[in-house]
Amino acid sequence: MTVHFIGAGPGAADLLTLRAVEFLRSSPVCVYAGTYIDDAILEHCSAGTRLVDTAKLDLDAITAELVAAHERGEDVARLCSGDPSLYSALAEQSARLDSAGVPWDVTPGVPAYAAAAASLGVELTVPEVTQSVVLTRAQARSTAMPDTEELKNFAATRATLALHLAITRTRLIADELTEFYGPDCPAVVVFHASKPDELILRGTLADIAGQVEAAGLRQAAVILVGPALARRVVAESHLYDACRDRS
Repeated sequence: MTVHFIGAGPGAADLLTLRAVEFLRSSPVCVYAGTYIDDAILEHCSAGTRLVDTAKLDLDAITAELVAAHERGEDVARLCSGDPSLYSALAEQSARLDSAGVPWDVTPGVPAYAAAAASLGVELTVPEVTQSVVLTRAQARSTAMPDTEELKNFAATRATLALHLAITRTRLIADELTEFYGPDCPAVVVFHASKPDELILRGTLADIAGQVEAAGLRQAAVILVGPALARRVVAESHLYDACRDRS
């Protein structure tokens, strides 16, 4: 058997990859986080699939479910919201599976920041504006951030910032970033990107926190900050320049 770590994407059931859907259909067990993954995605599972919601389970209990499935010879679809490469606890789960001798693999998914950018119709890297995207988070009731990854260090680059797990600290983040980007820098929050109840809040570092607080957002939202969000063309890509030598 194999534990398939599957990127469930940002929410929309039709954003799953073909490979992900096949694993969901063929796996007798599906382990998922009910806080972020809803029935529309679970409908890809076959009738009779054992569904295990991890919302109230700790890592030991989750591992026990995966090992028990292995002992029964049953494949597991282990759904991760977004993409498993970001904030999915893949490292600690796979380490435990290795210790238990349980095989596993990874199927990528659409990350939430990409779905948010798609909803906005923006490119996060704009020629001569910014060519880098920083994926990071805020620290609240969570594991400590490395000292070298303070937000101000990333902000000093003026790259596009995509902040996950940070919505409850929007005001503190906006205040800190204003020093580097200025109060008029575009800031956007996308709640439940790609879902039917998606909510987009557009503003600047000066007013985005007030919008978030008025909307009562507490989770499942991505914060995007940077001049690239202004959707203004400063220069065009060299790749498509008519004067570029294509010989």
